[in-house]
Amino acid sequence: MKTSIYFSTIILSLLLVFSSCQSRPEEVKVKVITTTDLHAVIFPHDYIRDTILYAGMAYLKSYVDEQRAVDGQHVLLFDNGDLLQGQPTGYYYNFVADRPQNLFADVLNYLEFDAASVGNHDIETGPMVYNNLKDEFDFPWLAANVIDVETDQPYFTPYTIIEKQGVKIAVLGLVTSSVPDWLPYKLWEGMEFRDLEETASYWMNYIQENEQPHAVIGLFHSGGGEDTGYNAESSENAAVRVAKNIPGFDVIFTGHDHRVRNNVFKNTQDKEVLMIAGHSHGRSVASVDIVFNWTDDKEYVLTSKAGDIVSLDTYEADPEFLNRYADEMQQVEDFVSQPLGKLEKDLHSIESFKGNAAFVDFIHLVQLELTQAEVSLAAPLSYDATLKAGELSMRDMFRLYPYENYLYVMKLTGEEVRNTLEYSYGLWFNTMENADDHIFNLRKDDQGNVALSEEGRARFANAYFNFDSAAGIDYIVDVSKPIGSRVAISQMSSGEPFYSDSIYPVAVNSYRGSGGGGHLTQGAGIDHNALEERIAEVTEQDLRSHMAALIQEKKVLNPEAGNNWTIVPQAWAGKALERDFKLLFP
Repeated sequence: MKTSIYFSTIILSLLLVFSSCQSRPEEVKVKVITTTDLHAVIFPHDYIRDTILYAGMAYLKSYVDEQRAVDGQHVLLFDNGDLLQGQPTGYYYNFVADRPQNLFADVLNYLEFDAASVGNHDIETGPMVYNNLKDEFDFPWLAANVIDVETDQPYFTPYTIIEKQGVKIAVLGLVTSSVPDWLPYKLWEGMEFRDLEETASYWMNYIQENEQPHAVIGLFHSGGGEDTGYNAESSENAAVRVAKNIPGFDVIFTGHDHRVRNNVFKNTQDKEVLMIAGHSHGRSVASVDIVFNWTDDKEYVLTSKAGDIVSLDTYEADPEFLNRYADEMQQVEDFVSQPLGKLEKDLHSIESFKGNAAFVDFIHLVQLELTQAEVSLAAPLSYDATLKAGELSMRDMFRLYPYENYLYVMKLTGEEVRNTLEYSYGLWFNTMENADDHIFNLRKDDQGNVALSEEGRARFANAYFNFDSAAGIDYIVDVSKPIGSRVAISQMSSGEPFYSDSIYPVAVNSYRGSGGGGHLTQGAGIDHNALEERIAEVTEQDLRSHMAALIQEKKVLNPEAGNNWTIVPQAWAGKALERDFKLLFP
């Protein structure tokens, strides 16, 4: 009897050892797949341009299913923010559709995402949307630097731990801290956005002390910054600073700046950090292969990491996905196809870059009619869009106005209006020294010449959606003069005098009114904390929906370009505009 018990004990011990060996392989392979800046490209159709897209979740599912079928490989699937806004799919399912579960939760849960970060445009949907999604997602929604001001704790989940065969991977999420510079307070009320570098330092120490992970991944909805020279000192794009200055990260996925990258940085401990991002709008994904090996010290060690950008258009759209969401795709199509009214002539956004144009002046008209303000400030929000004469549909509203901005009426002095325009035209126009100079402020190469793409196309040096013009006042822009002394306002367009020390009600969108672009802060010199008290009115709905309602009311539209501002010297401007337009739109 004792002998039998003895041998049984030995056999059981051997089985436990064997089982332990089986569950602890010598090598663990993990593939991390990450989308970023999808901007509501869920379905393989561009509902704004009414064209097929070889991008989005149907193509992602085919790629992910392929990788999940690879023997001996674990797959982690992440999204890196700005998921909810962009295509009409986002607007419809966040604000219009009556659906028991948000479509985005349904889709990401169906594809079995493991984690996602919060993007600034996800916050833009407002608390009714993002608070529900926090509960509906089957995975953690990460943003360690967004703090609940009542509790002083993270508003979203700061990090998550994922275990695969004894390997622990920590994933820390961050979002660009510049959200309060762009969005109305009512969209992020109760939140504080803290510095990315300081937040990463705190949570890195916490994770290392409390979790002892074998690898740490950063899921940052923030651009690189220093790797492009674009806003290198800004807290908006701080990923490179975090990679270099906060030791412990092995891989950092970036987003927000829509820049594809796959490079390596050395941190302050001389260890390599892989930084990677795929294309925006679901055209590609960032894929990272991470390998862990069991060492003589009886622990797993990360031994290799390699990044790749995988284009999704090399895959077929998954038939199961298309069948599952066929009704939802048709609902979006029905939404964007609803008729609004008739347009008498074509509207072209590119005309807005060289003076008064019906495209932007229609936005001015709507802003002034909705608010009864005396002055309107607006920019073209589409680079190269055309609204064709004929029947206008909701689809056209997304061409005219791509963002879910609200409309503000703000109290500004005449001098603040002028300084705002000085700032805008400083972004927009070069200072011409002679008739042969470029009139537009264009990107330059290292030699100071206009930088051209492979197709021979030039680009504006600054974001075109910051090229504000004004309506309600008459003025000239003298491009032969330096920034700060170009804009001369002669009168109100009504013929009334314009005074620099008078206070005017000014219609602006919520992005500009919240400090976006720097026009009111850097340009007009208003302290960012004082912007809120300058706001006299805020619309209940987004500006696009108000535009659609106005068109339905008027039934027939025949927008004309105004004639309230002029570029001088006219002898220089005409030919220079023609030359530069050929570079921008060859």
